[in-house]
Amino acid sequence: MGTIASLEEIELFDDSIFVMHEKCEKFIPFHMHSKSQLTYVEGGLGYVRFREKLYVIPARHYFWIPAGVEHTFTIGNPATKCRTLFFHTYGDSQNQFYNKVGIYPVNDLLFQMIKFTEQWNGHSLPDDERFVFLQSIKNILPQLSNQALSVALPFTENERMLKILAYLEDNLSESHTLQSISSKFGVSERTLSRFFQATLNVSFLQYLKLLRMAKAFRLIVGNEHSLADIAFLCGYQSLSSFSNTFYQVTKTRPSEHLSMPNSLV
Repeated sequence: MGTIASLEEIELFDDSIFVMHEKCEKFIPFHMHSKSQLTYVEGGLGYVRFREKLYVIPARHYFWIPAGVEHTFTIGNPATKCRTLFFHTYGDSQNQFYNKVGIYPVNDLLFQMIKFTEQWNGHSLPDDERFVFLQSIKNILPQLSNQALSVALPFTENERMLKILAYLEDNLSESHTLQSISSKFGVSERTLSRFFQATLNVSFLQYLKLLRMAKAFRLIVGNEHSLADIAFLCGYQSLSSFSNTFYQVTKTRPSEHLSMPNSLV
């Protein structure tokens, strides 16, 4: 049973922790629930979209969504598994971590704890011996999750901007500048710069950098290209330039993601 089909069941008990291990549905449309959500994506990339941003969830990362936040979820590989814990919200007001969206790396401790929950599915109530273990996962998240991943693409429904963004994505290996794109779409550089700020609330160069990082994650997880090839496909002229930009955005090096185990088996 997928997430959408399980929503009614997830909501049955306010004080429970609901465990779900499943092959992910390819697309889960906008929805929300009264519990906070931790999802570990295994076997591919995931994408969580809110009304104004699209977040990339790479290998060995989890996403946290507070209760009541509307979102969609998309995966690119039907073999991808999702390890999801839906937590009650009691005590969430005591730590700001629980009240904001975030994408965080999974260290070895959290990895093993999530792995241990694979034997369970459904509700655990406070009088259930499993509840203590599941609650301990929630309790340690603020201490383990100090560095949020910042690969979040702003989203817009502006049709004119969508054409520009589609062109950038389809031609990402090329060298793009504000001048070249403004010329391509018949507007001045100043107009295009203002258009990005007005519709996406980021600069042209910042959006281009985030788009390249999102593609880099897809290619790294795909494991079909060398890092040098990935750098070229993402529009960088050298591996060092790509690696430095990757580190600037994610605080990790591309090579670290190549070696990350991505299975709970």
